[in-house]
Amino acid sequence: MITLRNVVLRRGTKVVLDDASVVLQPGEKVGLVGRNGAGKSSLFALLTDRLHSDKGDVEIPRHWALAEVAQHMPETDMPATEFVLEGDIRLMAARQALADAEAADDGHAIADAYAQLMDAGSLDAPARAQALLMGLGFKGTQVDAPVNSFSGGWRMRLQLARALMCPSDLMLLDEPTNHLDLDALVWLEAWLQRYEGTLIIISHDREFLDAITKVTLHLDDAKLHRYGGNYTAFESMRAERMLQQQQAFDKQQERMAHLQKFIDRFKAKASKAKQAQSRVKALERMEKLAPVLTASDFSFEFREPLNLPNPMLMFDTVSVGYDTDEGEKVIVRGIDRSVLAGQRFGILGANGQGKSTFVKTVARMQRAMGGTITEGKGLSIGYFAQQEMDVLRPDEGPLMHMIRLTKEVSPNAREQELRDFLGQFRFVGDMVNQEVGSLSGGEKARLVLAMLVWQRPNLLLLDEPTNHLDLQTREALSMALNEFEGTVMLVSHDRALLREVCDEFWLVADGKLAPFDGDLDDYQRWLLEQSKEAAKLAKEQAKQAIREARATGKAEAPPVAAAPAPAVAPPPAAAPAPSPVKREDRKLSGQARQKLNEQTRPLRKEMEQIDAKMKAWAEERAALEAQLSNPGQTPAQIADAGKRLKAIGDEIDEAEMRWLELSEQVDAIQSAG
Repeated sequence: MITLRNVVLRRGTKVVLDDASVVLQPGEKVGLVGRNGAGKSSLFALLTDRLHSDKGDVEIPRHWALAEVAQHMPETDMPATEFVLEGDIRLMAARQALADAEAADDGHAIADAYAQLMDAGSLDAPARAQALLMGLGFKGTQVDAPVNSFSGGWRMRLQLARALMCPSDLMLLDEPTNHLDLDALVWLEAWLQRYEGTLIIISHDREFLDAITKVTLHLDDAKLHRYGGNYTAFESMRAERMLQQQQAFDKQQERMAHLQKFIDRFKAKASKAKQAQSRVKALERMEKLAPVLTASDFSFEFREPLNLPNPMLMFDTVSVGYDTDEGEKVIVRGIDRSVLAGQRFGILGANGQGKSTFVKTVARMQRAMGGTITEGKGLSIGYFAQQEMDVLRPDEGPLMHMIRLTKEVSPNAREQELRDFLGQFRFVGDMVNQEVGSLSGGEKARLVLAMLVWQRPNLLLLDEPTNHLDLQTREALSMALNEFEGTVMLVSHDRALLREVCDEFWLVADGKLAPFDGDLDDYQRWLLEQSKEAAKLAKEQAKQAIREARATGKAEAPPVAAAPAPAVAPPPAAAPAPSPVKREDRKLSGQARQKLNEQTRPLRKEMEQIDAKMKAWAEERAALEAQLSNPGQTPAQIADAGKRLKAIGDEIDEAEMRWLELSEQVDAIQSAG
């Protein structure tokens, strides 16, 4: 288990943890929450030994393997699959052991190293690494591309895949969804639900936390508070706890006021001096309860648009894409849609399908590759770019951004008016002149929101607006969008925001943009089905890789026979004329067959045992599926049956892999004989 006992942690003059204590049990999935700047990342650094406590004890089992996402951006020409494979520390240790053993020409050590490679799953490791990459949104053509060929966001996905590849007892994930689209997020959510180790996640995605975590750890005012439940349960329990704390504080204030009144009244009377003195001591001994102080709520609203053209936009066989050195690269073709006043669209689709390209084209940031976009009279667009720096200048402060904006929108605005307006978005005092390049991600996002509000748009184009927003600011954005009278187009992996804001969805896929017939739950089910199909394909490829590796003798595994069977049988040579078979030859041939039978008997016996087990598992699975179709099952019975079905599936997969290995060993022995 993980134990923090009376821990004090300082970062400079700031106290991050003050006498904090908590216990986390093995296998728990924990959501670490708290306002921005509370010290969540510092707590991660403490758990990974990058920081040391100023006081108290931090206990983590020494034998636990740790996995986390490295924050530095890798610079290497290594293929993506090999880069992810290096995250498997057991596999890398086995490879190094084999290299050392071969260099020393130590046969015993070589055999041990091969055994380590088999234990580490070296044969199917590349397939497992590529399954992770595909789940996180990489295409089949990208799995072996050099790491340096990817942009920053994609390199962070590589780092995430590398962390998932590591066989670990403890996994720490700090905002793992920031660089993911909804498709990859749903896949990651399902993967983490199956993770068997202890998991601690920092995230501002409410639905992500609700789906994965069973414990919530709240870092607030340098204290750690443990709640049993996901984020939604935490909010409810914390509200109750705050109410109880406030009631206790109010009651104590009344008690203290009563004692002080007695002291003030009787301290000068000799007959009451003793009682007054005892109350002074009681007042001094009383542990002072602090009033309930909550982080200042952040809220804002979009101002009423000056007009609402209807329709706002009309697309006539529009194609969108971008220019390259080789010419135009069209991603989505044949868009024929209309956008009306007051509509709220969520734009869905995998990364790279063209969501952001479509939004940039509508925002006039790039030209359409074909067709016609007709804008309604008086259309005013407010655009939130996925990369905030696309619309911000790093060497200017928030006030200068507003001054430049008002020259275009409202030239009569006074500087004090702009300062007051920025104050509503938490830019106060000297912050209004701080260079944007030095602001945090959340502060940049709030500045972009402030600029959008000032423009009074009637069409909002929001491309991943929540990437750097904490939960409170996300809720404020959701409320503001729900009160906005204009039209909204939203690209986001925040499912809570999509559910609360959008009335309908468009899907960008396979070079087309079309309405999605269903809600967000339907889309998630569709994504999970696609993920299952991809996993099934990866598993089949892994089995094929084992067949080929065994057949060619190139597998990182000990040879099963003196001479492995060739992958493809050579063409037969011209057969000599038949000759009479002598009795001695028949005897020798029979002895050889008997010897081969003796060599392969244990393998064939194990194969028969596996066949029997698989038959029994198939019968049990059929019975469980029939049981689940019975409407009279209780939730507990359904849950138990589901767990057993999953276990049977895993056992069948392992048995099939073992049967395949045994079969190939038998073939190899017979070929050698």
